[in-house]
Formats: sequence, structure tokens, C-alpha cells
Amino acid sequence: MNLLGIDIGGTGIKGAPVDLAAGRLRHERHRIDTPQPSTPEAVAAVVAEIVQHFGGAQRVGITFPGVVKHGVVSTAANVDKGWVNCDADGLFTAKTGLPVHVMNDADAAGVAEVRYGAGRGAKGVVLMVTLGTGIGTALFLDGKLVPNSELGHIEVRGKDAEKRASERVRETKELSWKRWGNAVGEYLGRLDALLSPDLFIIGGGVSKKADKFFPFIAKHTKVKVVPAELQNDAGIVGAALIAAEAV
Repeated sequence: MNLLGIDIGGTGIKGAPVDLAAGRLRHERHRIDTPQPSTPEAVAAVVAEIVQHFGGAQRVGITFPGVVKHGVVSTAANVDKGWVNCDADGLFTAKTGLPVHVMNDADAAGVAEVRYGAGRGAKGVVLMVTLGTGIGTALFLDGKLVPNSELGHIEVRGKDAEKRASERVRETKELSWKRWGNAVGEYLGRLDALLSPDLFIIGGGVSKKADKFFPFIAKHTKVKVVPAELQNDAGIVGAALIAAEAV
């Protein structure tokens, strides 16, 4: 089956055909900046452009940075508020002319890591944490997803966690790796206290630089913390996987 995965983020939208047997991209991903404002129609036009770039597909899996229930968006913390209550499945299907399945972005990344990457074969409670424009989470029990956990919005010192420990915060405030790593560690410690997970998987583009901030996480939690193996491709792979299994 010719499957395309597309990952919508607060700053960029990227996609590629996916080889599900191997759990990797079949071609180099194509990325376009997220339009501003990131309205449903504007984002749908970019998604259609990415689909056309690859010559179409049989099915398309699309991630979205917010809660998605049965293809309908419920929250939109880092994109235009016009997405709330939007039938994303219907919008993207109409715009691309292809069968589309939309899911939460962190859930998609987590599904890919549990199937192909750092969470493969892991038992118990596994929590994928994606650090980017915001903070996304994907919660698993014995490999089964508990969808739309959205734990990036728990409160740490009176603020949304993602306003203290997202990758965007590190960049905009020009935080040192030590200071930011401690902020991430404090956040993970809070998740540890709430959920007692057996494994943390850290995803997002910054996972490629795990050696720079992981040393500062250790003092905040005794839970094993590992970088995502699929790194910033996890969302694309997971989106395609979920689209295939939705048939």
C-alpha cells in the first residue's frame, strides 16, 4: 500500500511516503513552513501541496498538535483557534481527494517508537514526551495507547509545563543546556510522581542532541530516560501506520 505520513507542527508541516515493513521513510521528507495564521483552510492547502509533491497516495495519515477524537479537533494550543471543533478528517479528505486519518501528533510519534523504536517490546507504563513548539505526550500500557493524554499542559511552578520546558522556550529564551535540561528534568519528575512510568522516551528534533541535556535530567527522576530512535521522523511514520491500520 502506498502510504503517506504528514506531521503538522506549530512551525513546520512535513511529510513523506513510509515503508511500514521497515518503519522508515521511503523518500526524503518534504517540509513547508506552517502558514501564519495557521487556519484550517491555510493548513489544508499546505497538506494538499505536500501530497501533490509526492504524486498522491492510497491513504494519508496526518498528525495534529492537539486533542483529536474520531477525526474532530478538540484543542489547539499552538495553532489557530479556528481548529477547535473542526472535522479534520473531512477537511483533509475533501482537500486531497484521498482517504485521510488524523490523530494527535505525540500519539503518532509514540506509536512509531513503540512499534519500531525505543519502546519496542517495553512492558508496563511507557511515556513518550515530544519537545518542540510545545510539549506532547503519548501514554502506553503494555504497548497499548491511551490516546490524547496531553500532559504537556500539567502545571509546574504555576505554569503550563510547555511554557517552561518546550524546545521553543529554550530557543526563544536562549537557555543554556544545563538550565533547560533541569527544567525538562523537573517536568519529568512531576510526571514520575503522577504516573510512576517504567520508561520515558524523549522525542522531537532536539532528541538528536540528547547528550547535551540528558545529564541534567537524572537528578530529577529515577525512571529510565532514552532518546527516540526515529527522532523527528516518528510522527510521519506513526501517522502512516495508524492510517494503514484504520482501513
